[in-house]
Amino acid sequence: MDILPRISHEVLLPVLSFLTSLVTGFPSGAQARTILCVKTISLIALICLRIGQEMVQQHLSEPVATFFQVFSQLHELRQQDLKLDPAGRGEGQLPQVVFSDGQQRPVDPALLDELQKVFTLEMAYTIYVPFSCLLGDIIRKIIPNHELVGELAGLYLESISPSSRNPASVEPTVPSTGPEWDPQGGGCPQDDGHSGTFGSVLVGNRIQIPNDSRPENPGLLGPVSGVGGGGLGSGSDDNALKQELPRSVHGLSGNWLAYWQYEIGVSQQDAHFHFHQIRLQSFPGHSGAVKCVAPLSSEDFFLSGSKDRTVRLWPLYNYGDGTSETAPRLVYTQHRKSVFFVGQLEAPQHAVSCDGAVHVWDPFTGKTLRTVEPLDSRVPLTAVAVMPAPHTSITMASSDSTLRFVDCRKPGLQHEFRLGGGLNPGLVRALAVSPSGRSVVAGFSSGFMVLLDTRTGLVLRGWPAHEGDILQIKAVEGSVLVSSSSDHSLTVWKELEQKPTHHYKSASDPIHTFDLYGSEVVTGTVSNKIGVCSLLEPPSQATTKLSSENFRGTLTSLALLPTKRHLLLGSDNGVIRLLA
Repeated sequence: MDILPRISHEVLLPVLSFLTSLVTGFPSGAQARTILCVKTISLIALICLRIGQEMVQQHLSEPVATFFQVFSQLHELRQQDLKLDPAGRGEGQLPQVVFSDGQQRPVDPALLDELQKVFTLEMAYTIYVPFSCLLGDIIRKIIPNHELVGELAGLYLESISPSSRNPASVEPTVPSTGPEWDPQGGGCPQDDGHSGTFGSVLVGNRIQIPNDSRPENPGLLGPVSGVGGGGLGSGSDDNALKQELPRSVHGLSGNWLAYWQYEIGVSQQDAHFHFHQIRLQSFPGHSGAVKCVAPLSSEDFFLSGSKDRTVRLWPLYNYGDGTSETAPRLVYTQHRKSVFFVGQLEAPQHAVSCDGAVHVWDPFTGKTLRTVEPLDSRVPLTAVAVMPAPHTSITMASSDSTLRFVDCRKPGLQHEFRLGGGLNPGLVRALAVSPSGRSVVAGFSSGFMVLLDTRTGLVLRGWPAHEGDILQIKAVEGSVLVSSSSDHSLTVWKELEQKPTHHYKSASDPIHTFDLYGSEVVTGTVSNKIGVCSLLEPPSQATTKLSSENFRGTLTSLALLPTKRHLLLGSDNGVIRLLA
């Protein structure tokens, strides 16, 4: 109730102002305006049902009256018979019409046809019935023209139910477009006397609609609607009711059906990641090992980088039975070496990939927007990370332990910081930026880690975190860092605390790839084992071995779709698989 006035003035009234505008047309014409009208009026009716009559009179009388008022305006325009004659007004000017409420409003005569197709008798009936039930007697106070809309609704009711009239009255008007229309049958062709079947034939427990020609009288939602002036069974020739519907390619089957049967039963409050090894989709196409995968923020697409020097953009449209293969939507081929990083710069929606030089490109067109080459070809870039929105910067580490920031909107470097500090910690293997963008952590080949403040460039902390190469680092909300190393360990750190909060050890292989899901870490090893570790107390770890039926080759990269709770697994044979 506190925000209801804002909903009314900032959402409903602006939408209604252009829905009922006499000067603003829709690019898609009447059908688009009709659909938006129906959705908007359904929303207003739902709010009215929720808050009750008194609150509607207090808070929502203006939006309801605004929508009803357009019927009066069109009724008056019909009576005035507004012509398209431009005489009497300057070029580009719209005629001004004085309405019965004393207001003078501009009207675009070219829009009258569109408006009359939208605000029909059926639309009047669609809005009058629910609001007269919801508002009761208050409708007289809120809606000045309720009687007019009620009359229009009554006319519509008569047009679809001619048998409800007095039998002594004249015969119902018959739509001229239906050559085989039977006026005695209530507007239904070949009425067979079966009540409730609307002129169709009852076959067992199925209603079969005959393939007779029907009058074309589009309903509220265009040609597909089965309600028109000619009766409940009327519609256009492509009415779906007349046709045998083929089995949809989007129907659930196979592994997708098994996955959803389980997923529907999972509680929304369940914060754990459950891995069932259900194969949902395959993405073949790379000719070399997949070195990195990264979903886009919407989770409708993902990027993959490979040793074959290409980056591919894949759609995540779910279909098939788990064995289907999906082709890439776009292939980026401007790299000259093996691609080891892909990511999305979320604020400007750009794709970022690196093969020793950073490429920023448009994922919709594949056009290269910017290339950042290393200053010295002997000092290549070894690690890259993108800053979170609303930042538009990319952070890059080179083999001389220098951290550079580049803003994709500006030429040149933004910042440059030295990370070594007189030490020789080796090459920077991994970078991670905190979710706030205020700090960045670098992991070195010696196992050393350095935490840097991105605002000041000051090194906040440097410490020997592991005994082997740092393989990957992730930063989590709450100043938490997760790092994995070739010493088979996965460690959880607080940014400014000396001792780790959790320490996991892989028995056989190092954890070379992992991703985060809430308070859990999903890990992958070269022996094709998927593990789930907890960031909370008490520490827990569960491991699953990938079966050869669901995943072939050696696991090289892993990414998690947090909303869908799916895993993208890249292999050394160039195939990516989607598993749940």
